[in-house]
Amino acid sequence: MNICVFLSAADLDERYTRPAKEFAELLGKGGHTLVWGGSDTGLMKVVADGVQESGGRLLGVSVDFLAAKARAGADEMVIAKDLAERKRLLLEKADAVVIMVGGTGTLDEATEILELKKHGHTDKPVVLLNTAGFYDGLKEQFRRMEDEGFLPRPLTELVFFAEEPVGALAYLEESQGIE
Repeated sequence: MNICVFLSAADLDERYTRPAKEFAELLGKGGHTLVWGGSDTGLMKVVADGVQESGGRLLGVSVDFLAAKARAGADEMVIAKDLAERKRLLLEKADAVVIMVGGTGTLDEATEILELKKHGHTDKPVVLLNTAGFYDGLKEQFRRMEDEGFLPRPLTELVFFAEEPVGALAYLEESQGIE
């Protein structure tokens, strides 16, 4: 499976890097391909390292203004002209999406895939990996949107919330019929 991971390129605390590395190792050992923003810094590097060290493939989609931070040695690296093209290519190349901890860029990517799903423009499974309760507030906001009629589809059809890496990958593999 090609699994797109949206996540931060920042250097983060161990409470975020440890679960990210665990997820990356599960992904690599499962023979999956990481589709990610292509950066070789911060949490993006942690995940790419973990996937590569565990036997998985790396398919990066960087962007012109960040090309200098793109990972050398990825199995495939595409350089997009802007962020909009980058998002489109990431989603196009993915069978499924995992949203990990991140900032405004990650939130932008997450809401775009959920909006596409809401309107039936994709049926790719989406997992929000809620490491260390990072997305508790967002989860609460999504539930309020659902409860108050802002979502035309049930929240459970849009996104699966996983608290641990093993649950995130298990959900994706099950959704794709992988035993």
